[in-house]
Amino acid sequence: MRTLLQQLLRKPILWLSEKFSSRPDKDRIYHALSKLYNDIIEDPGKKGPFIPIDPFRDRFIIFSDQHKGNRNGADDFVASEKSYMAALEYYEQKKFCFIALGDSEELWENLFWQVKKAYANTFEAERRFLERKAFIKIFGNHDLYWANDPLASLELRTIYGSEVPIYEGAVLQMEVKGKPLHIFCTHGHQGDSNSDGSWFAKFFIARIWAPLQAFLRINPNEPSNDAYKKTIHNEIMYQWSATQQNMILITGHTHQPVFESLTHLERLHRKMKFAESQQDEDALAKINDEIKKYERRFDTLDEDYTKIVPTYFNTGCCCYSDGDITGIELEEGYIRLIKWQNKAEPPSRIILEERLLADLIQ
Repeated sequence: MRTLLQQLLRKPILWLSEKFSSRPDKDRIYHALSKLYNDIIEDPGKKGPFIPIDPFRDRFIIFSDQHKGNRNGADDFVASEKSYMAALEYYEQKKFCFIALGDSEELWENLFWQVKKAYANTFEAERRFLERKAFIKIFGNHDLYWANDPLASLELRTIYGSEVPIYEGAVLQMEVKGKPLHIFCTHGHQGDSNSDGSWFAKFFIARIWAPLQAFLRINPNEPSNDAYKKTIHNEIMYQWSATQQNMILITGHTHQPVFESLTHLERLHRKMKFAESQQDEDALAKINDEIKKYERRFDTLDEDYTKIVPTYFNTGCCCYSDGDITGIELEEGYIRLIKWQNKAEPPSRIILEERLLADLIQ
């Protein structure tokens, strides 16, 4: 039956996907981000919490895009589960607050009960943060279900054992060098006409369109797997953040780590130019080796990367095919891009980049 429906519906579905695809739209993204940010500031609690923090005492780990499925061949999280569990154990022991920045569950391709059954262990690990009131769950475009379905709150309770508020974003407020600094966290699908439109559009995508695509196994491109859309989307997110005063933006969505508004590859090229100016051959050799590795994963490079201001950060994702995961840490006055490496036993934490938050004040 599926094969017959695929043959009959493939062309019209791909046509519709192209017609209504999530092309990055600068005006829509600017408007959606500004509205969400202002809504949280002006009316905390509905769209998201506004949380005053001490950057030297409070600790946060931000992960996104786990895309937990049902352990079938299409489940991207399977390879990264071990790294994710090791990371959560580490952050729970160190009493971090955990911000789950959207697309934690792959509910475009799976039913809720399938994911719940497949990953009871990860939900249990997340529940420990909730028990400490140190868990903030934000929805993305692949788990819009949590924000749209009337039964979602009850189903979340069956996972975590207590009520779990679902937000679209969160703002962390701190004082650095005597000035306020806001860290605005959201999934990053804002401005996407498919998943950030009207209530009906979001309901249709989450409950009808996505399940139909999943059943037929017809998967149109989206920013996380389309290099062009991924690059443009990150650029627009950066451009919006650069217009804000004493605020940095942290998103997920594209699955591409960004630190200080630069991809890791762009930062390596910046380091390479410095090593060249110092005629440091050993450093050049190491940087070139790492560049080759990352070019196989991310092939985008902004030629103006030396002029970019550090206002935009992206967590990357928790579903890389090699089992690694990346995220953003806030600890002891630093912001860090970290990776949990799967090839070690047990998986190990690596700091890829770090910067004092005080350095980000403009």
